Amino acid sequence: MTGAFPYYYGDDVIALNNQAAKLLMRFTERGYSREEPSILQPAEIFLDRSGEEIRRRTFTLSDPSGRELCLRPDLTIPICKHAVDVKAQLPARLCYNGLAFRYQPNRPTRPVQFFQAGVELLGEPDAAKGEAEILDLAFGAMKQAGLDDFEMRFGDLALFGALVDQLDLPAHWRARLKRHSWRPGYVETLLTRLGQGGAPAPSRAQIVARLDAVGNAPAAGRTREEIVERAMEQAAEAASLKLDPAIAGAITKLFGISGPATGALAEIRALLKAAGIKLDAPLAAMDARLKTIAALGVDLSRVRFTAHFGRNMEYYTGFVFELWSKDAEGPVQVAGGGRYDTLMETLGAGKPVTAIGCALRTERMLVARKFKGGA
Repeated sequence: MTGAFPYYYGDDVIALNNQAAKLLMRFTERGYSREEPSILQPAEIFLDRSGEEIRRRTFTLSDPSGRELCLRPDLTIPICKHAVDVKAQLPARLCYNGLAFRYQPNRPTRPVQFFQAGVELLGEPDAAKGEAEILDLAFGAMKQAGLDDFEMRFGDLALFGALVDQLDLPAHWRARLKRHSWRPGYVETLLTRLGQGGAPAPSRAQIVARLDAVGNAPAAGRTREEIVERAMEQAAEAASLKLDPAIAGAITKLFGISGPATGALAEIRALLKAAGIKLDAPLAAMDARLKTIAALGVDLSRVRFTAHFGRNMEYYTGFVFELWSKDAEGPVQVAGGGRYDTLMETLGAGKPVTAIGCALRTERMLVARKFKGGA
């Protein structure tokens, strides 16, 4: 199972099929119905929602009519889109097993297609109950595969979101901070600027020179002068913004917290208390989450919290996690998921729909099992 276009044969095929069958049986026994989205999907539903990391790794093509399509880089989005289109009864429990496709720009020998199994829980009103159910399924899948010594890494975008909501900033700036919270370095740079009062606004001549340098042309029906005026307004607003440097510094320090979950949570509490920031609800949710993880039989010494952790899909909104094992090359991520409570609305749902899921990289699970000496 190596190379950019892997070929499976013999025992590998049997092992993958058997593993998939066991996973799907486990999911269906818990009330999850199997879905099989088309491999070819409308490109826009991914390109508008997945984030830059996935956009640049998506294979796109056009059909004879000129419609832009793509090979599905992910199965969550098409499954959610179908649930919206058919007005699925909620809560909906859906599962899948199939190929996904992603270009690997920095690892040309890694497969561009891979098998992915997973579960999606849509519309469960009790967030804690939904998290416990998905974690139970994910942990059970790992143990079923013989990978019961896995490590867990998790973060909580909702914690940062709650903090940002307390900042004295325009709504679109708060949204910008939240949207890019998982990008290392981006938010820290922005916070530094805000703590210093923003950069001086460029002059009209400087903005025009920048447009000339990139060959900017009028877009979306706007004239060049309208583009210049809008750029000047945005620059002036950015220059006028200023955060309390102590608050900006506390947020930056928060992003630096990473370690064993119980210790990290204590460190977060101490940091927020020193900065005079109260985030009782998200901290209580993290306490409850750790109790759930322990109750599901996972040793908390193998659970790590990382504040600057959001996975590479922009649709995640809250609790996010990854499960790691080992193969011959070292640590390898074999599962991951989290909350994406706004995705259904962006796909056309008429009202908010809670959502949480988990994807399993089944080939990685098989290789890790073999590395441990499993059959």
